[in-house]
Amino acid sequence: MPQRNGCDGYRRLYSGGVSRRGYRQLARSVGRVCRLLQESGHQFDFIDSEADFSKYRLLILPDVIPVSDAFAQRLKQYLEEGGSVIASFESGLAPDKDSFALTEWGVIFKGNAPYSPDFVVPKGEVGKGLDQAEHVMYKQGAWVEASEGGEVLVDAVTSVFNRSFEHFSSHLHSPSSGKIGYPAIVKRGRVIYFIHPVFTQYHDNAPLWVKQMVRNAIDMLLPDPLLKHDGPSTVIATVNRQEEEARQVVHLLHYIPERRSKVMDIVEDVIPLYDTAISVREDRPVKSVSLVPGNVPLAFETRQGRVEFKVPKITGHQMIELSFR
Repeated sequence: MPQRNGCDGYRRLYSGGVSRRGYRQLARSVGRVCRLLQESGHQFDFIDSEADFSKYRLLILPDVIPVSDAFAQRLKQYLEEGGSVIASFESGLAPDKDSFALTEWGVIFKGNAPYSPDFVVPKGEVGKGLDQAEHVMYKQGAWVEASEGGEVLVDAVTSVFNRSFEHFSSHLHSPSSGKIGYPAIVKRGRVIYFIHPVFTQYHDNAPLWVKQMVRNAIDMLLPDPLLKHDGPSTVIATVNRQEEEARQVVHLLHYIPERRSKVMDIVEDVIPLYDTAISVREDRPVKSVSLVPGNVPLAFETRQGRVEFKVPKITGHQMIELSFR
């Protein structure tokens, strides 16, 4: 996930051999990953199955990305060369949706999860920052079992029954049975697989626990991202490298839109942020860090390949230049 993020990129997604309906489904799914990554401060590109994977340390296949034989071979080579993958729900299934195209996923496909909604109890690294309590997963997931080498990080807990005209619960889901039903998150090597369509669920319901588990999975596979910040999730951070000018420019946006009308989100009040800590991964020696265009120098430290500094105030938009000369 490198440096050019933006939620319009998915509209240019190419997927050869996919029907128009399938294309729309892919585009919606890929678009749903955008907000979660932006809220987490990550830098990313939208790419297709024919792109150069070697430029990326982590690939994310959100929810419904089919894997053909040719795509599977490219993913296998990418993993063998040290890459990492996060996949969810039907991503990784062969086009006929009968089985996963790669054993590297660490799971065997059995169909649709028999209970929905079901629950997860976050634990370990992937559950960092969450209580070890049952968290509901509103969208139906896949039904899998762990294969050889697959480590179950989190199990799915079944509900008492599926809501239907025969079995009714006044809530969005029936109570938990307290019984483990099937794996929910599985890790094999440098692949982490979620059975639920976590990106669609976050887009539709915005449960914090879903975002946190995905962020934790990213941290497990990409512990030193290009940029980190300690600001709220409403900060959008983008890093642009300008080779001719020998610099990187960090853009920080902080606007909070509100649905004040029926048809659009409105930004009326700009709420400033103070003393936001920024950390940028950079192997080259940085000579200066400054607020631009005002050219106000900032104190900074370089440690373990990262440049660290604080931005005194962000009022809507702030640019910071990291100069190499």
